[in-house]
Amino acid sequence: MELFSTPWWSALLAIVLIDLVLAGDNAIVIALAARNLPPRLKTRAIVWGTVGAIVVRSTMTVGVVWLLQIPGLLLVGGLGLLWIAYKLLAEQGGDEAHGESASTFWGAMKTIIVADALMGLDNVLGVAGAAQGAFDLVVIGLLISVPIVVLGSSVVLKLVERFPSVIALGAAVLALTAAQMVLSEPLLMDYLGDPKAGLTQVQQIGRWAVYLVAVAGVLLAGRWRRQQHAAPDPQA
Repeated sequence: MELFSTPWWSALLAIVLIDLVLAGDNAIVIALAARNLPPRLKTRAIVWGTVGAIVVRSTMTVGVVWLLQIPGLLLVGGLGLLWIAYKLLAEQGGDEAHGESASTFWGAMKTIIVADALMGLDNVLGVAGAAQGAFDLVVIGLLISVPIVVLGSSVVLKLVERFPSVIALGAAVLALTAAQMVLSEPLLMDYLGDPKAGLTQVQQIGRWAVYLVAVAGVLLAGRWRRQQHAAPDPQA
């Protein structure tokens, strides 16, 4: 693809739109992971967590052709992201619930990078497809995503501090992203259909059921876990 040609600019615009659409989920998970850190570490965790996530995403982008050949990749990533969403929600509450990922800088970094690696599959595949093999566009796309995620994380973090209920909303968004990843898994297309090829009524119901189970499951499991932590110890 010729540099600064019309197709090049069209591809760049597509990459920017992909980053804008998908960076919201990354911003949410970074903000939630950093929410319990001391004030002096929150900005540091957001910046370095984003940098670490970009490094992971860059590595994934370079190997995207190989990644596409791995069966079940989106399914495993989606299930892993559901677990991340549950943990972030379950850690809302008492001090006992705030494990390493909620109270230490390196714990937050670990949560951020793992979650971003899982969610970054959509971004990597989308950017690689829009770039059509142009490595310069891939690099530009990754650079553009950094300020988007950092700024978005700061905004979400302020909302979380003022409105704790945003945490549940963020977990629900992550669960939706996870469900979308699962539904995009080629291995499941025979059962849940491909929207591009048209869906039967049963397949449409099945796909909606996946979304419902993912979101409701994460919210209910997280709520139950918080109640378990909040319940008084009968041996106390």
